[in-house]
Amino acid sequence: MASGDELIKYITERFVTYMDTPREVRRQEKGKVKEPWTKKWFGMIPFSVSLWKDDIKTRRSGKKHKQSQG
Repeated sequence: MASGDELIKYITERFVTYMDTPREVRRQEKGKVKEPWTKKWFGMIPFSVSLWKDDIKTRRSGKKHKQSQG
């Protein structure tokens, strides 16, 4: 566990870094689109599971399913 002094030092460093960056740069950073946390932590697995789940729903609903030709 971090001691109180280390915590104060960390918070102070973060605050000073924040205040030193120009406002325009902070706004640009804030406006950027972040990658989803599921992709960051688990890679492509959640994406592939969602595709698989959507495929199952499509088949169960009776809609025509596109099959790859090859």
